[in-house]
Amino acid sequence: MSSVRVLVGTRKGAFVITSDGARKKWAVEGPHFGGWEIYHMKGSPVDPNRIYASQSSGWHGQVMQRSDDGGKTWAAVDNKFVYEGTIGTHLWYDATPHAWEFKRIWHLEPSLTDPDTVYAGAEDAAMFKTTDGGKSWHELAGLRTHPSGSLWQPGAGGMGLHTILLDPANPGRIYIAISAAGVFRSDDDGATWRPINQGLQSPYVLPDPDAQVGHCVHRIALHPARPETLYMQKHWDVMRSDNGGERWYDVGEGLPSDFGFPIDVHAHEPETVYVVPITSDSEHYPPEGKLRVYRSRTGGHQWEPLTDGLPQSDCYVNVLRDAMCVDRLDSCGVYFGTTGGQVYCSPDGGDHWNAIVRDLPAVVSVEVQTLA
Repeated sequence: MSSVRVLVGTRKGAFVITSDGARKKWAVEGPHFGGWEIYHMKGSPVDPNRIYASQSSGWHGQVMQRSDDGGKTWAAVDNKFVYEGTIGTHLWYDATPHAWEFKRIWHLEPSLTDPDTVYAGAEDAAMFKTTDGGKSWHELAGLRTHPSGSLWQPGAGGMGLHTILLDPANPGRIYIAISAAGVFRSDDDGATWRPINQGLQSPYVLPDPDAQVGHCVHRIALHPARPETLYMQKHWDVMRSDNGGERWYDVGEGLPSDFGFPIDVHAHEPETVYVVPITSDSEHYPPEGKLRVYRSRTGGHQWEPLTDGLPQSDCYVNVLRDAMCVDRLDSCGVYFGTTGGQVYCSPDGGDHWNAIVRDLPAVVSVEVQTLA
């Protein structure tokens, strides 16, 4: 019988939570790296025992961790991330130039075919790659040195490269998203990049409605069976593209708020999309204090609230951009974690929810491995 392994990164450590295919009873292991901030953990899609974790602290900086036994034991691997080529500057909040500075790894994306190859997104925004299981990393400097790079500036949480999507149908095609720069695409495995933000509007910060960069994208998602269709949760706006990001259009009508952080797609239904709206960019909690996941079975054109098993009063948690995921079981499971320390699972595509663990430190990321 298949099983699942849920990888939870929190502000104070990492947790590994497992269950069989029924997803009713859960075993919790952790905290690993207690007291450390775990920005992201993700397992290799081709080696179920290989997991990578981004560990950081204000005292000790960035440490990369790797497990080769499904998260039971861990070993630190090389954490040398060095910007290559011309360093230059980017814009700060007040539009003054600011030198590029490496702070942490926000997101890890293991290769679809090789467990030793991993892409990493950094703050300040840059892309790194390892091909030896983390023993060495090099920057894909064509991104950061793009001619638009000097116009990038931090979102409220920093200038992080927070999303990396690998296109299974087009080897070498990579999508990334940066706060606050926008979405970029490479068709040559990260050697060169171009912004793909046509159709995005950011009137409060970008007076030019056709601005090529500067958009605060929170998260993008795709379904592997239809990788030309992309979904986006933006700083205000839920968007969709049907041509690999060449053009975006708004699909947020019907949501109580089109502000939020995560977005994901059902494992078996390319037109079924999930978001978690929050009240506004200054009020990072659910509208009316009701924790609701919204599902669209029409690719964003109609939305329905999913509430069964979720608190519907006095709930003021947030769900961060990397804190939602889906498993690959026949009845697709949907997972998300909150800043209140709860991790919820719906084993039936969102119809019913249960908290599989409570009272963790604030959850930063949730990923799941579907195991044979």
